[in-house]
Amino acid sequence: IAQAYFTRTTPEKFYIEAYDDGAEDILAIDRVSTEMTLTGRTSDVPTSGDGRQIHGLMGTIRLVAGMYLIVITKKKKVGDLLGHTVWKAVDFDIISYKKTILHLTENQMLDNKTLLSMIKRVLHTDGFYFATDYDLTHTLQRLANTCPEFQEMSLLERADQRFVWNGHLLREFMTQPELHKFVYPVIHGFISIKSSCVNGKVFEWSIISRRSCFRAGVRYYIRGIDSEGHVANYVETEQIVQYSSTKASFVQTRGSIPFYWSQRPNLRYKPKPQINKTVNHLDGFQRHFDSQIILYGRQVILNLINQKGSEKPLELAFDRMVTSLGNGMIKYIAFDFHKECSQMRWHRLYILLDMVAALQEEFGYFLVDADGMVLLNQEGVFRSNCMDCLDRTNVVQSLLARRSLQSQLQRMGVLHQGQRVEEQTDLEKTYRNAWADNADACAKQYAGTGALKTDFTRTGKRTVWGLLMDGWNSMIRYFKNNFSDGFRQDSIDLFLGNYVVDEANGNTPLHDPHDWKFLTLPIIMVVAFSMCIICLLMAGDTWTETLAYVLFWGVAGMVTGGFILFNGLDFVDSPRLVRLERQD
Repeated sequence: IAQAYFTRTTPEKFYIEAYDDGAEDILAIDRVSTEMTLTGRTSDVPTSGDGRQIHGLMGTIRLVAGMYLIVITKKKKVGDLLGHTVWKAVDFDIISYKKTILHLTENQMLDNKTLLSMIKRVLHTDGFYFATDYDLTHTLQRLANTCPEFQEMSLLERADQRFVWNGHLLREFMTQPELHKFVYPVIHGFISIKSSCVNGKVFEWSIISRRSCFRAGVRYYIRGIDSEGHVANYVETEQIVQYSSTKASFVQTRGSIPFYWSQRPNLRYKPKPQINKTVNHLDGFQRHFDSQIILYGRQVILNLINQKGSEKPLELAFDRMVTSLGNGMIKYIAFDFHKECSQMRWHRLYILLDMVAALQEEFGYFLVDADGMVLLNQEGVFRSNCMDCLDRTNVVQSLLARRSLQSQLQRMGVLHQGQRVEEQTDLEKTYRNAWADNADACAKQYAGTGALKTDFTRTGKRTVWGLLMDGWNSMIRYFKNNFSDGFRQDSIDLFLGNYVVDEANGNTPLHDPHDWKFLTLPIIMVVAFSMCIICLLMAGDTWTETLAYVLFWGVAGMVTGGFILFNGLDFVDSPRLVRLERQD
């Protein structure tokens, strides 16, 4: 697959050719029939038309106005992973097959504009990565345990579909194997590639977080599990170390509590989680862990949620279901993160680390020598979760990964006996910042802001500034989760094919008018509180008159505000597109 392409647009077709000297084929996409064909360089390819360089094809998508081609127009080099260049896609263009949209009605034009803005919203969510000659969707261990036929497959055919975020966009390409050389799977998440030196020995280490495109979504609208066993905010995180051609890998997973529960935004700061009482939770629960055991081996669940208050029923249900399943491959450990680490007692995290030390030793990590001989396989994973699987989860994952890094570097001879990663000042600083950046990336993609508690990940201690930043991020999360996440959820569903536009129908559910309460009551509340302030500033002839006015408008504002809060579900930004059937 080429590193760059040249695309030429004519009124009839798009022509895409690789910059490689040895490339002979040109991809031609008919703008009317949408047919994709290969044509040789010697064919009659017009030299007229708009031409420019692009860095890859994300794929195609159908909107109200017809088909659109999505291309990568700007990329940034992340680094070299095991000798292969990894790129971050940073800018895109969405090109219409149709030359005009005058055939649409005014409402259809508005719908098409909204759908286009949804696609742009996803594309400009930071964290799309690709490689043209390496499979980023698989861990080192999965790649090492494959057959020769697998190695001969194109990157698109052999990719782990859980992590291919442009899978829906490439559906037209999938059916034509000859076109696979023009496209590649794009993952969403985080990649950091660093080089460090300890004891005069230079080694490279990387973090790859792969977000699943199954049951993908935003913080409060997508929780729990679906009938296929896919969980919300599922992320596979792999830490890779390479020294002198010896490679090691340590894999962890995170994902929402795997049964049917929801936590819809309703204007309250922390909506109460609701466990669905009408479905059989154990079916989806078992499906989830059956697939996890096949993929990763033994499972150690690290449940970090509170064991009191609104989170307690979730912890009890999780514990009960693991016991009901009775699977010896699954071990459940509950650790009340907030209780244990309250009052800045973050050193108590090592209680959990000590609790799982023997298990981590048993699981080990993947190790392959310079000759490609597999020396060790990782026999199981830690599956961490909190409510969002973001802040608390990332802190614990970074500590487990450091312990694995310590073991790997000693095995490779980089660290001497008795030396610790924490004592290597430059490595420790780089390590902490990379894991904090990973936390921020995952949090922005799911919750809309950077992660909380990253001051601990970056510095090893809790700080007052960190607490202030957590407060700021929590406030921004509240606003986004209540007033913009419906649009963001619709954007993800459209991008991933969970909602498909019917061009023939031309109608979309975007025009869902709010009832009178949505506009009227907030205006009444604002007017009431404004009048209350005006009455205080412009006092009447007597204090009793002023007090009467202030009480009247104050009560009116509070009653209206209370009514809005009571009917919070009617005032938040909810998704409007009809997602493929799911159980919450």
